Amino acid sequence: MFIINFKNYSEISGSRAAKLAKIAEKISKKYKIKIAIAPPQHNLSEIARYDIPVLAQHLDIAVVGSTTGFVVPEIIKKSGIHGSLINHSEHRISEKDIVNLITRLKKLGMISVVCVKSVNEATKYAKHNPNYIAIEPPELIGTGKAVSKEKPEVITRSVLAVKKARNSTKLLCGAGIVSGDDVARAMQLGANGILVASGIIKSKNWPHIIEEFAKAILKNQKR
Repeated sequence: MFIINFKNYSEISGSRAAKLAKIAEKISKKYKIKIAIAPPQHNLSEIARYDIPVLAQHLDIAVVGSTTGFVVPEIIKKSGIHGSLINHSEHRISEKDIVNLITRLKKLGMISVVCVKSVNEATKYAKHNPNYIAIEPPELIGTGKAVSKEKPEVITRSVLAVKKARNSTKLLCGAGIVSGDDVARAMQLGANGILVASGIIKSKNWPHIIEEFAKAILKNQKR
């Protein structure tokens, strides 16, 4: 899995979110690699028309009905959205809410990607069997300093934490990824994919950098 988080960067405002989605879709098909995208909430329905998994950046635990202003799992599924990031370091939620969302998304057949900042959190949430745990030390997010190089032990220990859960949860690596070398190193340390934002969004050449990351994943994935 290769997830691109658009965040709310100005680089993807207006029609550019759709442009990036189209590029990701094309490269996904070219290399037969699963690339998912997480556009801003207001772009979800628009981006859902592309043949690529689309994730919300955040969901609320609110239910269907009189819940104005909340993003509800059951509603976004009907708009063709495939899942969501949960507990991103920029939008942290409580343990109770995290477990609630993992359970609801599982029942809906949607993808859950729980973002964690430490090995302890990886251990805690892997037990609930989300589709993915994404390890992202917050101090490295957006720095251009990849966790795979700055703190490789965080990845290896998180890999072990996820394996100990003895379920289908897989580990993604995020924070500071800016090159194919960063991606390759993360995969070699045991990650099953990446979660990346500024390393792609801030790039001057989206096709080139997405292709570089895709090739690194293909070359280093476990057979």
